[in-house]
This record gives sequence, structure tokens and C-alpha cells, in this order.
Amino acid sequence: MAARWLWLLALWAGPAAAAPPPPDAEVTFVLPAGRRQCFYQGAPGNASLEAEYQVIGGAGLDVDFSLESPSGLLLVSEYRRSDGAHTVEPTEAGDYKLCFDNSFSAISEKLVFFELIFDSAQEEEDEEEGDAWVEAAEPEDTLDVKIEDIKESIETMKSRLERSIQMQTLLRAFEARDRNLQESNLGRVNFWSAVNLGVLVVVAFLQVYMLKSLFEDKRTVRT
Repeated sequence: MAARWLWLLALWAGPAAAAPPPPDAEVTFVLPAGRRQCFYQGAPGNASLEAEYQVIGGAGLDVDFSLESPSGLLLVSEYRRSDGAHTVEPTEAGDYKLCFDNSFSAISEKLVFFELIFDSAQEEEDEEEGDAWVEAAEPEDTLDVKIEDIKESIETMKSRLERSIQMQTLLRAFEARDRNLQESNLGRVNFWSAVNLGVLVVVAFLQVYMLKSLFEDKRTVRT
């Protein structure tokens, strides 16, 4: 379902090179054992794409990752990694291909989270247009606090808030991975504790039986 949604997003964003960047995407999916799964994301030209991924569940917490450009150029290739962050700048207009490979694992499936963050040069053009509007609208030498300063403060606050959201998303991914690891360890501890308890009970019964057999008088009494 996540792959279908991401592909529809790619079709919507891919055809127009001058279009604004698509919204940031966050996807969590299950990668079965011995399988390879790819996602396609459309991107405008002359923009910035940041791809971050995190394996948050499964034995080993590792996966193979690759990133290909629309022209088929292999940009990133990583093996048996638990996380990674990569930036493509400037981007080509077209569909980028992100692949996650779990073919080296024959038993364990993996729970993978990845996030795509876009930034376009269109924002700089909008900023220049805003500056032109400010020059036309601002009275000369009448304001103590300039509109440019207010706008700069707002842009700084916006960028910091966006970065805070990204960091919180990554922290949630780290938290989910640690929680899955703790739950897995808790299951192992409970299993082996039960096994040890069963062995102790069996040994206790055997010891009682052997001690009892030592004190039994097996001689027959004749009357």
C-alpha cells in the first residue's frame, strides 16, 4: 500500500521539471525474508533530495540499500546497514529509485522506515519576489523594525521547525527500533527462564526419587 501511494505521488510530481517539490514522505513497511522491494519517487530538476532510512525491526537490524537516478546512474549502494542518510543535490527531473534488499536473510523479515525530504530552488525565486514586494510596500526610513528582518526571522523559525520535525521523526524511528529489540530480548529471557525452571523442577523430582529409593528396604520378610 505504501509503495502504491509513493508511486502515485511520483506520477503527480514527476512530469513538470519546474513544479514545486513534492511533499516530504514517510513510509514504514515490512520487508519479507529473501525479498527485494523498490520505491519510485518523482523529483523536479535542480532541487535537493535527502533520503534517510532506518531498520527498526528484525534479526540483525540490517538491510542492503541502493539509490538510482532517473538516468539509471547508481548513486548509493550500501550493504548490511541498519541506517543511513544521503543527499542528492542538484536533482534530475524524473523518478528516483530506492531499493531495499533482504535477500541475504532466509528467515527473518525486516521492518524498515524511510523518509524523503525535498527542497527546491523555487523557494529562492519566491523569496526574491517577496523582496521586490517589500521594496515597493515599505515606506522609506519610517519603520524601526524592517520587514526584511521580520521575514528573515520567520524563515529561520520555519527552517528550524522543519528540522525539529525531521529530528523527532528520526527519534521515533530510533525509539521503535530499541523497543522492538527490547521486546525481542524480553521474549528470549522469558523463554530460557522457563526452560531453566523446567529443568530445575525435573532435577528436583529426580533427586527426591533417588534419595527415596536409597532408603527403601527391598528385602522380603518371611512369616
